[in-house]
Amino acid sequence: MNSVNAVRRRRPGGDRGQVSVEFLGMTPLIVLTLVLLWQAVLVGYTFTLAGNAADEGVRAGTAAPRGERQGVCEEAALKHVSKAWRGGAKVSGCDQTGYVTVDVRLKVPVLFPGLIDFPAHVTGHAGAVEEVKD
Repeated sequence: MNSVNAVRRRRPGGDRGQVSVEFLGMTPLIVLTLVLLWQAVLVGYTFTLAGNAADEGVRAGTAAPRGERQGVCEEAALKHVSKAWRGGAKVSGCDQTGYVTVDVRLKVPVLFPGLIDFPAHVTGHAGAVEEVKD
């Protein structure tokens, strides 16, 4: 035991602080991983928003009179989409008869919604049969 203690005493610094140095070396990789995960969350959330907006739009569009369908459909589709995603949103396909389909196209934000948009778009699609009014 005494020889082990003697060896420890001879080394001036030993490996003290090694964990801190290794953590500093891994910090950029950890930050990059967190940024990529956050971006994946934003893409997934944009898919959810687009799908929900298309569902809401087609639900309102099937119940609206044919002449007013486009406006009602667009308003309902974008009602629950926040301002950060609404800026580049496009709603199309609300004016069919019989089977109404709605496509909602949203831009994917980069890191923070509302600042910069990713060059890719996400499209939500929904369809329903037109309601018959007697």
